[in-house]
Amino acid sequence: MLKYPIVMALLAAALFGAATPASKWLLADLTPFQLAGLLYMGGAMGSVAAALREGGLRLPSRADRSNRVRLCAAVVVGGVLGPILLLSGLHLASAASVSLWLNLELAATAALGTVFFRDRLGPGGWLGVVISLTASILLSSAAGSAGLAAGSLVLLACVCWGLDNHLTALIDTMTPSQIAFWKGIMAGGANLGVGLSLAPLNVGLPILLAALLVGACSYGASIVLYVAAAQRLGATRAQVVFSSAPFIGIALSAAVLGETLSMAHLLSAALFVAAISLLLMERHTHVHVHEALGHEHVHSHDDGHHDHEHTGLAAKSCHAHPHEHEHVVHAHTHWPDLFHRHKHGPTPE
Repeated sequence: MLKYPIVMALLAAALFGAATPASKWLLADLTPFQLAGLLYMGGAMGSVAAALREGGLRLPSRADRSNRVRLCAAVVVGGVLGPILLLSGLHLASAASVSLWLNLELAATAALGTVFFRDRLGPGGWLGVVISLTASILLSSAAGSAGLAAGSLVLLACVCWGLDNHLTALIDTMTPSQIAFWKGIMAGGANLGVGLSLAPLNVGLPILLAALLVGACSYGASIVLYVAAAQRLGATRAQVVFSSAPFIGIALSAAVLGETLSMAHLLSAALFVAAISLLLMERHTHVHVHEALGHEHVHSHDDGHHDHEHTGLAAKSCHAHPHEHEHVVHAHTHWPDLFHRHKHGPTPE
């Protein structure tokens, strides 16, 4: 049975990795703002079916101010600023280079979690962050001033997405697909509106449909497939498979766009593999106390926290309803995850 979620994780990685070379091709006809808007609108289209299955297109209630603030901040940082910075960098550099730089998102997420969100990162994890930065500097320097500018823009985009990952991880009343839908609608609409105000949309219907399709596959269906795979494989195994996404992007950049891979690309790729391995091996276990309380939030019954039953509902299904938590003390094992959707449980994976 494990081969099926592995296939889902691989497909998610391939779809996400293909976004960079596809975006490079689309930037020939669209501005960064226009393309960012269309990609995220397409992402909303690609996640709407899963969101409807997981309880509808819900938003945090007016009384749930903290989750509304987190969602709005994630939209601005991860949905508006992140893609604009990425596509601006993609204007200046090859798709292969940008695909490699996207490995910085994992390092940025880990570093931000330690500094601002009370996560823990050991010596091996910090070494992975340093190696990631070293690989980025090597690749940027090899391309001269344009490479340094492009690398800096992609680094800032990865910092935005790292912050976005932490913010969305704190939203406990929405599923990942629901978050992806609303982020796509709101951020996509904002970027597209700015793009249309700055420049006319002088492209034909095929380009528009292609941009929406790339968004639906790479920013919508990819997230749905990844989360489904992680629910069955666990976050660690799913993340190991998904970490192939940037390298799939490099391969497609060379095969489809005809880009040449230099020695700097190969050395940086080797360093990023080492850095990702160190970050993925990073884990910690701590004792956690849950006080007795009653509330409503999104959960599944295979997460080590919720053992109440629903007739006809699979344990792995995400859903929300009011329920009571009893007082419990148990250990959490924590693994890093690119999208910061950690798999917690009372025992190590």
